[in-house]
Amino acid sequence: MTILAPAPEDTAPAQAPQAAFRPARRTPLHSPGFCLALGAVAVVALAAVAPGLLAHQDPLEIHLAESFDAPSLQHPFGTDQSGRDVYSRVVHGAGQSLVIGLGATAIGLLGALALGLAGGLGGRFADVAVTRVIEVLYAFPGILLALILIAVYGNSAMTQMVAVGVASMPGYARMVRGQVLSVKGALYVEAARSLGHSPLRILLRTILPNTFRPLTVLITLGIGQAIVWAAALGFLGMGVQPPTAEWGAMLNAGRNYIQMAWWMDFFPGITIVLFTLSLTVIGRHLQRATDSGAAR
Repeated sequence: MTILAPAPEDTAPAQAPQAAFRPARRTPLHSPGFCLALGAVAVVALAAVAPGLLAHQDPLEIHLAESFDAPSLQHPFGTDQSGRDVYSRVVHGAGQSLVIGLGATAIGLLGALALGLAGGLGGRFADVAVTRVIEVLYAFPGILLALILIAVYGNSAMTQMVAVGVASMPGYARMVRGQVLSVKGALYVEAARSLGHSPLRILLRTILPNTFRPLTVLITLGIGQAIVWAAALGFLGMGVQPPTAEWGAMLNAGRNYIQMAWWMDFFPGITIVLFTLSLTVIGRHLQRATDSGAAR
């Protein structure tokens, strides 16, 4: 009779499934940099919506006896050549700059959407025509194209907004066209056609959402770029005119006094840099979060 020896006991302690003890995956949206950038954008948005909550002085009130006062407790950012509080002007200028940035981005996206859809869905002839239009617009540097439009139609916030929007349109249009060409051949579009959906419904319910969704991350980057371009136009004297509180116009006014009153340019300039940097950080983190979500 064969005696079966008992199997050796496993002395190693039983391990619980690792998934139960696996720490939550840290997403890019949980990083301190993203939180700081989001906080900075929230402060600027609050300044644009309710500037009186952050600055109590009138940005247009003139006090000639306090001209060129250095930063102090009474005037944290100093005063300008007319004795106006620079901090109040920076806070109240957020609304003007943000409106120009948002409006220019919207104009650029709407124009790009029209060109991209016409090129991607209009057939070979329309695609060639749209491609040539985009190439012609690309031939002009964006800031030069904006300067031409402002020189023709004059200085105003609306002209500045339209000029920056048209200047940013070619880059968006090329991305929209490529996305439309990719989406219209997808299987879910073919499935919608096989189900008998009308072309208009396929365009509005299938092609447009899937075309625009990947571009949402670029909107944050586009707003920052539009604000920088608008500030550059204001610095050149081609934007909103004094005494309106606008960041680019403040840079233009302070450049003549840079040696004796450095704060007139420093604080509006650092505000533009920090705000656009925050928008860039948010856009990059959203892009990484979207890519990691797609990878899972």
